Amino acid sequence: FTRGGGGVPVASLAGDNRMVYIEDWDTFYAEAEKLYLDHPAHTRYSLKYRHTDGKVLLKVTNDRVCLQYQTDQQQDLKRIEKLNNIFITRMCGRDPEADAAEGAEGSASKGDKPVSSEEPGSKKRRGKR
Repeated sequence: FTRGGGGVPVASLAGDNRMVYIEDWDTFYAEAEKLYLDHPAHTRYSLKYRHTDGKVLLKVTNDRVCLQYQTDQQQDLKRIEKLNNIFITRMCGRDPEADAAEGAEGSASKGDKPVSSEEPGSKKRRGKR
């Protein structure tokens, strides 16, 4: 039974709007990335820290599917940072896998010394004279 011929079940629109958290990080990560790749123009990503609980809340939604994850473990911050970087990179229109491969090539081909426009013996003067 659907509402208005849109194909969306009435139960999901009316009384079934519960906030359900995904317990497993790997499942959340895979589903969140899949949701973004399927609907990049409609997907939103939210990160919130609740000081009273000491928890980080992540939410990825496209208004039809809502994925949520919460944690109070400090070890999960690296995982969250990686997901955040992937979402930001994708939302800027770049592919994170291509950027990682490009970065590995670039660092291997460059020399150890950084390129500087200054002469070796010159000093920059800053402040009042």
